[in-house]
Amino acid sequence: MARFELKLPKMGESVAEATITNWLKEVGDRIEADEAVLEIATDKVDSEVPSEVSGVLVEQLFGKDDLVQVGQTIAIIETEGGEATSTANNAVAEAVAAVEQTVETAKDTVAAPVASSNLDKAKSDKFFSPLVKNIAAAEGVSVTELDGISGTGKEGRVTKNDILDYVKDRASQSAVKAVETPKQAPVAAAPVAQKAAPISVNGGDEIVEMDRMRKLISGYMVASVQTSAHVQSFIEVDVTNIVKWREKNKNAFEKREGEKLTYTPIFMEAVAKSLKDFPGLNISVDGDYIIKKKNINLGMAAALPNGNLIVPVIKNADQLNLVGMAKAVNDLGNRAKMGKLKPDDTQGGTYTVTNVGTFGSVFGTPILNQPQVGILALGAIRKVPAVIETPEGDFIGIRQKMFLSHSYDHRVVDGALGGGFVKRVAEYLEAFDVNRDL
Repeated sequence: MARFELKLPKMGESVAEATITNWLKEVGDRIEADEAVLEIATDKVDSEVPSEVSGVLVEQLFGKDDLVQVGQTIAIIETEGGEATSTANNAVAEAVAAVEQTVETAKDTVAAPVASSNLDKAKSDKFFSPLVKNIAAAEGVSVTELDGISGTGKEGRVTKNDILDYVKDRASQSAVKAVETPKQAPVAAAPVAQKAAPISVNGGDEIVEMDRMRKLISGYMVASVQTSAHVQSFIEVDVTNIVKWREKNKNAFEKREGEKLTYTPIFMEAVAKSLKDFPGLNISVDGDYIIKKKNINLGMAAALPNGNLIVPVIKNADQLNLVGMAKAVNDLGNRAKMGKLKPDDTQGGTYTVTNVGTFGSVFGTPILNQPQVGILALGAIRKVPAVIETPEGDFIGIRQKMFLSHSYDHRVVDGALGGGFVKRVAEYLEAFDVNRDL
């Protein structure tokens, strides 16, 4: 028998922690490899944590609603045979890997100024190079410890290899000690007094607490309105050519690509092109500073079956052709509905598009997805009578039209930029070639 430590996996560059929302397996349950053990939630998305091995769950180290850091052990699974390496070996290997990463970081920062730390404030009679100081600061090595290291350099100076060897030995010893020390049972938190729920006076009302995601959405929306000066521009667009082209090609597209062809990727393509023309909308605000984004990452607001909202992101959208855009839209949309999005799928957006027309709305006034400065709402496509200009004169005809509603942050985007951008989107859509090849 071996004991395998199930750790909270890395879920994205900017995700450092997650909350346990539900244990899918209880102590004593049999678990197969790749089977989900528990459900977790970040501030953006919910997901499952699968087991890397087959075995029996013997210990849960955290409970429901506990906050766990990435890399922390959350459960112990007892496996048969040699499926899992010993805990001590794992801990030592991780410590060595961390030190090796420190070496790479040190190589990149050797020429950089030494970071301010306790090393600068403490006194030492020995000379330490900037590289050695950088490594010591990064690893939390005190001046007293540095003084105690036997240097192999000229005149007994501590070299890079000397301090790396010291850090490696120290980390290995700490890891082994941590393994040998019996784990302490988590201390139960003192019970928190619960607020009494309001009582219905007529017996017909139902009081339901917001779920975790709705609370987050509520907080984001209120904060966005309080942060940004929202202003809107609206424009009506003739999308008759797009409707005709899609009707002509949607069956062939699905047969060839195995993907449904909706209007969304066509609109996303036009937005991405327009952002290249108007980079002033592809920015974010941080206090008194404007951050100009290099990549165009389009957020795509998606409604979930439970009524909540999530915004997966199409990375580098301007680099995708229509087929690639359709695949990205369908993939993110399907995984959002099934609850299979990863935290990275909702990170890094620079501009957002929401399709209010899906629910029959003609136009809307969406709230900004902070810290972005623009969001575009796509209204419903409708058949309307319109004046058609021809060389022979004007006449009334039936056209397919929709409204684009552009909300933007008036702190940094004025009417000329905000209105010019949504007009450019409209121009790309109206110029869509009805004879375009797939």
